[in-house]
Amino acid sequence: MPLKKTIVEPSWEANYAYSPAVVTDGGRTIWMAGHTGFVDEAGKSLAGNFDGQTHQAFKNIEKTLQRAGATLNDIVWMTVAVSDGRYSQRFTDLRKELYGKDFPASTLLTVAAFALPEIMVEITAIAVVP
Repeated sequence: MPLKKTIVEPSWEANYAYSPAVVTDGGRTIWMAGHTGFVDEAGKSLAGNFDGQTHQAFKNIEKTLQRAGATLNDIVWMTVAVSDGRYSQRFTDLRKELYGKDFPASTLLTVAAFALPEIMVEITAIAVVP
């Protein structure tokens, strides 16, 4: 069965780079673990670099999705956890750069701590592919 994906048109949610809902019909669901990016692809620490960690987390997600036969555009839901609420708007801006306008549905949380102190952002996603 071919995948039908409908983005429920955001109103105020577009300011925060997410859709209120994404409806899928058919397809295969990929449930992803949380992905971080506290080191770059060369193994260099990105501690203290929120933008760098966010970009790397999305690169790591993209690699996992490729292995599962999907792309970032197949993500229908993400849960984002940041170490400080002051990073919420910056994450929104970075996601806007990445997605343009057809955003996944999303929740953004501020957490007290991650498994390692240098982690500033973690993204968990669900993707659906034909």
